[in-house]
Amino acid sequence: MSGRQRLAKAVWPPRVSRAQLIVALLLFVLGLGLAIQVRSTSENSALRGARHEDLVRILDELDDRTKRLEDEKQSLDRQRTELENSSDQAEEARKQTRQKERQLGVLAGTVAAEGPGIELKVGDRNKSVEADMLLDTVQELRAAGAEAIEVNNVRVVADTYFSDGDGGVRVDGRKITQPYQFEVIGKPQDLEPALNIPGGVVQTLRKEQATVSVTRSEKVTVDALRSAKRPDYARSSSQ
Repeated sequence: MSGRQRLAKAVWPPRVSRAQLIVALLLFVLGLGLAIQVRSTSENSALRGARHEDLVRILDELDDRTKRLEDEKQSLDRQRTELENSSDQAEEARKQTRQKERQLGVLAGTVAAEGPGIELKVGDRNKSVEADMLLDTVQELRAAGAEAIEVNNVRVVADTYFSDGDGGVRVDGRKITQPYQFEVIGKPQDLEPALNIPGGVVQTLRKEQATVSVTRSEKVTVDALRSAKRPDYARSSSQ
């Protein structure tokens, strides 16, 4: 057997000890962990420049949203239990139906509502505020838990749209003029911070030289109403 053949036989197949396998596995796990950490760090880089108090406020807002969802789940569970345990299930079902009807009426804008919330006023003397900015305001308020919104006596509902035209902003086709006045029902401690986060609604509007004021209130009235529309095509699927 030649020297080259003896050398090849000595190195192949490779002889790997148990210790070497363990070290290789640990190196693989360490590399994977570092890769995940780098990716996570890059995804959160947008928050690096935020101040400590802003990060705390954002975290509190996320906690509040989670709590609202948990409260809603508990409420639904409680309603189900009451319905199952009620001696007169038919009457209990009617009671819950009436409550749900009022709740849906508020969301659909067909009934007036009142409760705690905020009043947002946007002055736009330079006519620099556009429809998409007001729409972003509505979206931010909804994300923060707003339950009823009215803008310059126009009720904001699920299909409300904002558009630019004729030298001003239109809401559902109705022209509104500055100052833009938002009446919003919801938890003030959630609504106001959501508007004031860095890069948020208030900061964006002020960059356009608009004046913005946000006032908390224990009683906000939203009484602009929408007529209930019968759908053209959708029908209930329940039998």
